Amino acid sequence: MSGFVHKPEPAQVPGLVHLHTGKVRELYQNEAGELVMVASDRISAYDWVLPTEIPDKGRVLTRLSLWWFDQIADLVPHHVLSTELPEGAPAGWEGRTTICKPLDMIPVECVARGYLAGSGLLEYDTDRTVCGVTLPEGLVDGSELPAPIFTPATKAEVGEHDENVSYEEVARRVGADTAAQLRQSTLAVYGRARDIARERGILLADTKFEFGFDGDVLTIADEVLTPDSSRFWPADLWEPGHAQPSYDKQFVRDWLMTSAESGWDRRSEQPPPPLPEQVVEQTRAKYIEAYERLTGLSW
Repeated sequence: MSGFVHKPEPAQVPGLVHLHTGKVRELYQNEAGELVMVASDRISAYDWVLPTEIPDKGRVLTRLSLWWFDQIADLVPHHVLSTELPEGAPAGWEGRTTICKPLDMIPVECVARGYLAGSGLLEYDTDRTVCGVTLPEGLVDGSELPAPIFTPATKAEVGEHDENVSYEEVARRVGADTAAQLRQSTLAVYGRARDIARERGILLADTKFEFGFDGDVLTIADEVLTPDSSRFWPADLWEPGHAQPSYDKQFVRDWLMTSAESGWDRRSEQPPPPLPEQVVEQTRAKYIEAYERLTGLSW
Protein backbone atom coordinates (compact mmCIF):
# COMPACT_ATOMS: atom_id res chain seq x y z
CA MET A 1 0.00 0.00 0.00
CA SER A 2 1.85 3.08 -1.21
CA GLY A 3 1.41 6.66 -0.02
CA PHE A 4 3.02 8.39 2.93
CA VAL A 5 5.50 6.43 5.02
CA HIS A 6 4.79 8.97 7.78
CA LYS A 7 1.98 11.40 6.96
CA PRO A 8 2.84 14.85 8.33
CA GLU A 9 0.58 16.97 10.49
CA PRO A 10 0.00 20.31 8.77
CA ALA A 11 0.76 23.51 10.66
CA GLN A 12 -2.28 25.32 12.05
CA VAL A 13 -2.18 29.03 11.17
CA PRO A 14 -4.80 31.58 12.28
CA GLY A 15 -6.85 32.79 9.32
CA LEU A 16 -5.90 29.83 7.12
CA VAL A 17 -7.93 26.70 6.50
CA HIS A 18 -5.93 23.60 5.60
CA LEU A 19 -7.35 21.99 2.45
CA HIS A 20 -4.98 19.26 1.36
CA THR A 21 -1.67 17.50 2.03
CA GLY A 22 0.01 16.55 -1.25
CA LYS A 23 3.16 14.63 -1.96
CA VAL A 24 5.23 17.79 -1.59
CA ARG A 25 2.86 20.70 -0.94
CA GLU A 26 0.46 21.75 1.78
CA LEU A 27 -2.53 23.69 0.48
CA TYR A 28 -4.45 26.24 2.54
CA GLN A 29 -7.11 28.87 1.87
CA ASN A 30 -6.98 32.35 3.35
CA GLU A 31 -9.91 34.53 4.38
CA ALA A 32 -9.93 36.23 0.95
CA GLY A 33 -10.52 32.86 -0.70
CA GLU A 34 -7.01 32.75 -2.18
CA LEU A 35 -4.92 29.59 -2.07
CA VAL A 36 -1.76 29.45 0.03
CA MET A 37 0.65 26.83 -1.30
CA VAL A 38 3.62 25.74 0.82
CA ALA A 39 6.33 23.56 -0.73
CA SER A 40 7.85 21.17 1.80
CA ASP A 41 11.16 19.32 1.57
CA ARG A 42 9.39 15.99 1.09
CA ILE A 43 10.41 13.80 -1.83
CA SER A 44 8.44 11.01 -3.49
CA ALA A 45 9.42 8.02 -5.59
CA TYR A 46 7.50 5.05 -6.93
CA ASP A 47 4.23 6.44 -5.51
CA TRP A 48 5.69 6.64 -1.98
CA VAL A 49 6.39 9.83 -0.07
CA LEU A 50 9.70 8.93 1.50
CA PRO A 51 10.42 9.26 5.22
CA THR A 52 13.53 11.40 4.59
CA GLU A 53 13.39 15.04 3.51
CA ILE A 54 15.85 16.87 1.23
CA PRO A 55 16.89 20.16 2.90
CA ASP A 56 15.98 23.29 0.90
CA LYS A 57 14.14 21.27 -1.76
CA GLY A 58 10.87 23.16 -1.30
CA ARG A 59 12.63 26.49 -1.62
CA VAL A 60 14.38 25.36 -4.80
CA LEU A 61 11.06 24.26 -6.32
CA THR A 62 9.38 27.53 -5.37
CA ARG A 63 12.16 29.81 -6.54
CA LEU A 64 12.69 27.93 -9.80
CA SER A 65 8.95 27.86 -10.57
CA LEU A 66 8.72 31.61 -10.03
CA TRP A 67 11.67 32.15 -12.40
CA TRP A 68 10.07 29.97 -15.07
CA PHE A 69 6.70 31.70 -14.70
CA ASP A 70 8.47 34.89 -15.75
CA GLN A 71 10.05 33.18 -18.78
CA ILE A 72 6.73 31.89 -20.11
CA ALA A 73 4.42 34.76 -19.10
CA ASP A 74 3.75 35.73 -22.72
CA LEU A 75 2.66 32.18 -23.57
CA VAL A 76 0.19 31.42 -20.77
CA PRO A 77 -0.85 33.26 -17.57
CA HIS A 78 0.03 31.72 -14.19
CA HIS A 79 -1.80 31.54 -10.89
CA VAL A 80 0.71 33.23 -8.53
CA LEU A 81 -0.49 36.45 -6.88
CA SER A 82 2.33 37.05 -4.38
CA THR A 83 5.02 35.45 -2.26
CA GLU A 84 4.19 37.43 0.87
CA LEU A 85 4.28 35.29 4.00
CA PRO A 86 0.82 35.10 5.65
CA GLU A 87 0.58 36.74 9.05
CA GLY A 88 1.24 34.22 11.81
CA ALA A 89 2.80 31.66 9.46
CA PRO A 90 5.79 29.63 10.71
CA ALA A 91 9.18 31.17 9.93
CA GLY A 92 10.05 27.96 8.08
CA TRP A 93 7.52 28.89 5.38
CA GLU A 94 9.76 31.72 4.21
CA GLY A 95 10.88 31.17 0.61
CA ARG A 96 8.54 28.25 0.03
CA THR A 97 5.13 29.94 0.06
CA THR A 98 3.04 31.34 -2.79
CA ILE A 99 -0.37 33.01 -2.67
CA CYS A 100 -2.34 31.87 -5.70
CA LYS A 101 -5.61 32.40 -7.54
CA PRO A 102 -8.12 29.60 -7.03
CA LEU A 103 -8.70 27.93 -10.38
CA ASP A 104 -11.16 25.44 -11.80
CA MET A 105 -8.50 22.76 -12.16
CA ILE A 106 -8.49 20.35 -15.09
CA PRO A 107 -7.89 16.73 -13.95
CA VAL A 108 -5.17 16.00 -16.50
CA GLU A 109 -1.39 15.80 -16.15
CA CYS A 110 -0.17 17.57 -19.28
CA VAL A 111 3.07 15.90 -20.26
CA ALA A 112 5.38 17.00 -23.07
CA ARG A 113 8.17 14.72 -24.25
CA GLY A 114 11.11 15.63 -26.46
CA TYR A 115 13.13 12.52 -25.68
CA LEU A 116 12.27 8.89 -25.02
CA ALA A 117 12.52 7.84 -21.36
CA GLY A 118 10.53 6.50 -18.41
CA SER A 119 7.02 5.19 -19.02
CA GLY A 120 7.20 6.47 -22.59
CA LEU A 121 10.11 4.14 -23.29
CA LEU A 122 8.26 1.18 -21.79
CA GLU A 123 5.25 1.79 -24.01
CA TYR A 124 7.38 2.40 -27.09
CA ASP A 125 9.24 -0.87 -26.58
CA THR A 126 5.88 -2.68 -26.58
CA ASP A 127 4.07 -1.18 -29.57
CA ARG A 128 6.09 1.78 -30.94
CA THR A 129 3.62 4.32 -29.58
CA VAL A 130 3.42 6.68 -26.60
CA CYS A 131 -0.10 7.62 -25.49
CA GLY A 132 -1.40 6.69 -28.92
CA VAL A 133 1.25 8.73 -30.78
CA THR A 134 3.04 6.51 -33.31
CA LEU A 135 6.83 6.91 -33.30
CA PRO A 136 9.42 5.68 -35.81
CA GLU A 137 11.37 2.46 -35.48
CA GLY A 138 14.88 2.41 -34.10
CA LEU A 139 14.52 4.69 -31.08
CA VAL A 140 16.30 3.73 -27.86
CA ASP A 141 16.47 4.93 -24.27
CA GLY A 142 17.32 8.64 -24.43
CA SER A 143 16.65 9.15 -28.15
CA GLU A 144 15.49 12.60 -29.22
CA LEU A 145 12.04 12.41 -30.80
CA PRO A 146 11.44 13.78 -34.33
CA ALA A 147 9.29 16.49 -32.69
CA PRO A 148 7.97 17.05 -29.16
CA ILE A 149 4.76 15.17 -28.40
CA PHE A 150 1.85 15.73 -25.99
CA THR A 151 1.37 12.61 -23.86
CA PRO A 152 -1.25 13.29 -21.17
CA ALA A 153 -1.95 11.27 -18.05
CA THR A 154 -4.69 11.05 -15.46
CA LYS A 155 -4.16 12.95 -12.22
CA ALA A 156 -3.80 10.41 -9.39
CA GLU A 157 -4.21 10.77 -5.64
CA VAL A 158 -1.22 10.44 -3.28
CA GLY A 159 -0.10 6.81 -3.30
CA GLU A 160 -1.65 6.07 -6.67
CA HIS A 161 -0.01 6.08 -10.07
CA ASP A 162 -0.75 8.50 -12.91
CA GLU A 163 -1.98 6.57 -15.94
CA ASN A 164 -1.00 7.56 -19.48
CA VAL A 165 -3.99 8.21 -21.74
CA SER A 166 -4.49 9.19 -25.36
CA TYR A 167 -5.31 12.68 -26.60
CA GLU A 168 -8.68 11.35 -27.72
CA GLU A 169 -9.40 10.20 -24.16
CA VAL A 170 -8.56 13.67 -22.82
CA ALA A 171 -10.92 15.21 -25.38
CA ARG A 172 -13.65 12.82 -24.28
CA ARG A 173 -13.15 13.75 -20.62
CA VAL A 174 -12.73 17.52 -20.81
CA GLY A 175 -14.08 18.44 -24.23
CA ALA A 176 -12.40 18.93 -27.60
CA ASP A 177 -11.78 22.68 -27.20
CA THR A 178 -10.15 22.33 -23.78
CA ALA A 179 -8.05 19.37 -24.95
CA ALA A 180 -6.79 21.41 -27.91
CA GLN A 181 -5.88 24.32 -25.61
CA LEU A 182 -4.05 21.96 -23.25
CA ARG A 183 -2.00 20.44 -26.05
CA GLN A 184 -1.15 23.78 -27.65
CA SER A 185 -0.10 25.43 -24.36
CA THR A 186 1.83 22.38 -23.15
CA LEU A 187 3.91 22.14 -26.32
CA ALA A 188 4.44 25.91 -26.50
CA VAL A 189 5.77 26.08 -22.94
CA TYR A 190 7.88 22.97 -23.45
CA GLY A 191 9.40 24.43 -26.61
CA ARG A 192 10.31 27.71 -24.89
CA ALA A 193 11.78 25.90 -21.87
CA ARG A 194 13.66 23.38 -24.00
CA ASP A 195 15.41 26.18 -25.89
CA ILE A 196 16.27 28.11 -22.72
CA ALA A 197 17.61 25.00 -21.00
CA ARG A 198 19.64 23.95 -24.05
CA GLU A 199 21.39 27.34 -24.07
CA ARG A 200 22.51 26.52 -20.52
CA GLY A 201 23.81 23.05 -21.32
CA ILE A 202 20.76 21.13 -20.13
CA LEU A 203 18.40 18.91 -22.12
CA LEU A 204 14.76 19.03 -21.06
CA ALA A 205 13.77 15.44 -21.79
CA ASP A 206 10.18 15.72 -20.61
CA THR A 207 8.04 17.67 -18.20
CA LYS A 208 4.48 17.86 -16.88
CA PHE A 209 2.16 20.77 -16.21
CA GLU A 210 -1.18 21.34 -14.54
CA PHE A 211 -3.73 23.83 -15.84
CA GLY A 212 -6.98 25.30 -14.65
CA PHE A 213 -9.44 27.94 -15.76
CA ASP A 214 -9.54 31.44 -14.28
CA GLY A 215 -13.01 32.23 -15.59
CA ASP A 216 -12.58 31.22 -19.22
CA VAL A 217 -8.80 31.84 -19.32
CA LEU A 218 -6.54 28.77 -19.35
CA THR A 219 -3.95 29.29 -16.61
CA ILE A 220 -0.89 27.27 -15.61
CA ALA A 221 -0.71 26.25 -11.96
CA ASP A 222 1.26 24.44 -9.25
CA GLU A 223 4.96 24.07 -10.06
CA VAL A 224 6.59 24.35 -13.47
CA LEU A 225 9.80 22.99 -14.94
CA THR A 226 11.41 21.86 -11.70
CA PRO A 227 13.51 18.75 -11.03
CA ASP A 228 10.37 17.23 -9.46
CA SER A 229 8.23 17.67 -12.56
CA SER A 230 10.86 17.33 -15.29
CA ARG A 231 13.76 15.24 -16.51
CA PHE A 232 16.84 17.46 -16.87
CA TRP A 233 19.93 15.88 -18.47
CA PRO A 234 23.43 17.38 -18.82
CA ALA A 235 23.77 17.99 -22.58
CA ASP A 236 27.47 17.18 -22.70
CA LEU A 237 26.86 13.69 -21.29
CA TRP A 238 23.86 12.80 -23.46
CA GLU A 239 24.32 9.40 -25.06
CA PRO A 240 21.26 7.52 -26.28
CA GLY A 241 21.10 3.80 -25.59
CA HIS A 242 20.96 3.82 -21.81
CA ALA A 243 19.65 5.81 -18.86
CA GLN A 244 21.05 9.34 -18.75
CA PRO A 245 22.63 11.13 -15.79
CA SER A 246 20.16 13.70 -14.51
CA TYR A 247 19.49 16.68 -12.25
CA ASP A 248 16.21 15.30 -10.97
CA LYS A 249 15.21 12.70 -8.40
CA GLN A 250 16.30 9.80 -10.59
CA PHE A 251 19.29 9.59 -8.25
CA VAL A 252 16.92 8.68 -5.41
CA ARG A 253 15.02 6.20 -7.56
CA ASP A 254 18.26 4.51 -8.58
CA TRP A 255 19.35 4.09 -4.96
CA LEU A 256 15.99 2.65 -3.96
CA MET A 257 16.10 0.14 -6.81
CA THR A 258 19.62 -1.01 -5.90
CA SER A 259 18.46 -3.63 -3.44
CA ALA A 260 21.99 -4.41 -2.31
CA GLU A 261 22.16 -0.86 -0.93
CA SER A 262 18.57 -0.01 0.00
CA GLY A 263 17.33 -3.51 0.85
CA TRP A 264 13.94 -2.51 -0.56
CA ASP A 265 11.78 -4.55 -2.91
CA ARG A 266 9.43 -2.30 -4.86
CA ARG A 267 7.07 -5.24 -5.46
CA SER A 268 6.56 -5.74 -1.74
CA GLU A 269 4.01 -3.81 0.29
CA GLN A 270 6.72 -2.61 2.65
CA PRO A 271 7.47 1.13 2.70
CA PRO A 272 10.86 2.27 1.40
CA PRO A 273 13.65 2.86 3.93
CA PRO A 274 15.10 6.21 5.02
CA LEU A 275 17.65 7.71 2.64
CA PRO A 276 21.28 7.68 3.77
CA GLU A 277 22.98 11.03 4.39
CA GLN A 278 25.12 10.73 1.26
CA VAL A 279 22.04 10.30 -0.98
CA VAL A 280 20.34 13.25 0.74
CA GLU A 281 23.37 15.50 0.25
CA GLN A 282 23.89 14.52 -3.38
CA THR A 283 20.19 14.93 -4.19
CA ARG A 284 20.16 18.39 -2.62
CA ALA A 285 23.26 19.30 -4.63
CA LYS A 286 21.61 18.15 -7.87
CA TYR A 287 18.49 20.28 -7.26
CA ILE A 288 20.59 23.35 -6.45
CA GLU A 289 22.86 22.80 -9.47
CA ALA A 290 19.80 22.59 -11.72
CA TYR A 291 18.51 25.87 -10.28
CA GLU A 292 21.83 27.65 -10.68
CA ARG A 293 22.54 26.38 -14.21
CA LEU A 294 19.05 27.19 -15.48
CA THR A 295 18.65 30.62 -13.91
CA GLY A 296 22.28 31.78 -13.85
CA LEU A 297 21.66 32.83 -10.25
CA SER A 298 23.61 31.77 -7.17
CA TRP A 299 21.76 29.77 -4.57
